[in-house]
Amino acid sequence: MTDTADPRETGVSTSAAAPGAAAFFDAERRAMELAVLDALRTVVDPEIGMNVVELALIKQVILGKDESEIKMILTTPFCPYAGSMIQQVKEAAESVTEHPVKVTLLAERWDPREAGLMW
Repeated sequence: MTDTADPRETGVSTSAAAPGAAAFFDAERRAMELAVLDALRTVVDPEIGMNVVELALIKQVILGKDESEIKMILTTPFCPYAGSMIQQVKEAAESVTEHPVKVTLLAERWDPREAGLMW
């Protein structure tokens, strides 16, 4: 997604909005985003024992009419559970959206502080 994307299409506000422009809020889309996040709370990282939402692994939920996308990261670059976690994220999101969901892994490094974890 680029900064020029229409916020009504993605459900995510962008920095391209004109200064002083009224913000667009779609309550139905927001309810769907929250329902997807609730479904994703069932996906647990087996090594840490916390769900992907609590761990701040879900970076973006982009809802579309016929297809959606979830952008996420992993706790480690070579996570041995990556395949199963991605499949679980896909299935959990599709149970809510009722259409295909693409899961995209980002190259961003996980920071436990984003999840409120301090070791």
